[in-house]
Amino acid sequence: MSVAEKPEKKSGGLGETVSVIVQALILALVIRTFLFQPFSIPSGSMRPTLLEGDYLFVTKWAYGYSHYSLPFSLPLFSGRIWAGEPERGDVVVFKFPPNPSVDYIKRVVGLPGDRIQMKDGQLFINGVGVPRVKVGQIDNPDITEVDRPVDVYRETLPNGDSYDTLDLTPNSIGDNTQEFHVPPGHYFMMGDNRDNSSDSRFSVGFVPAENLVGRANILFFSIAGGASPLEIWKWPTDLRVSRLLHFVN
Repeated sequence: MSVAEKPEKKSGGLGETVSVIVQALILALVIRTFLFQPFSIPSGSMRPTLLEGDYLFVTKWAYGYSHYSLPFSLPLFSGRIWAGEPERGDVVVFKFPPNPSVDYIKRVVGLPGDRIQMKDGQLFINGVGVPRVKVGQIDNPDITEVDRPVDVYRETLPNGDSYDTLDLTPNSIGDNTQEFHVPPGHYFMMGDNRDNSSDSRFSVGFVPAENLVGRANILFFSIAGGASPLEIWKWPTDLRVSRLLHFVN
């Protein structure tokens, strides 16, 4: 006695294709909301650490989640869930306080309760000058945006985190400031390009913890000259190969 075989179910078709696309979109949305989000650098305020044309992955879970972590920043709740505290020296993406539709990226230099001041180009935290040592000059317009050598200073925060800053203009408007008292639940942000950065010394002001989006961790792509990553034909001349797959410090 033979057993009749059931006809095989045909795979493929429009319905299955749509299902795969929907599942992929949901997965991408979950990853972007809770794990990693890509960002591109639109300005030179974080030079020499980050350049225009750099593309980063930002870890969304580093400081917990606020409603700004959600798609379209839906105001479904206030405050932060599973909140974590940034450390001095973290490079952070946050929502611009006067206009939360705009993303900014800067370095955390002041924590809640800190007193922050600039004196003659040196950063002071709670009345103590942060060590600042000249380490040389950069004569590369792709890094400095100017066609002349620029002084580079290595700054070391109290927690040991160190990074390079540019000094484009001695005695600039941001080199001497009032003393800022960082309120509870807020942070003081500064760009590494100290003379060309709109940060907490100026229009940004103190950044509420709720506005933090995530910590910049991995620089995965970089292209110069304002080129798009999709313009593959420009890669031979504009791709910054030495900057690919770097951890952000």
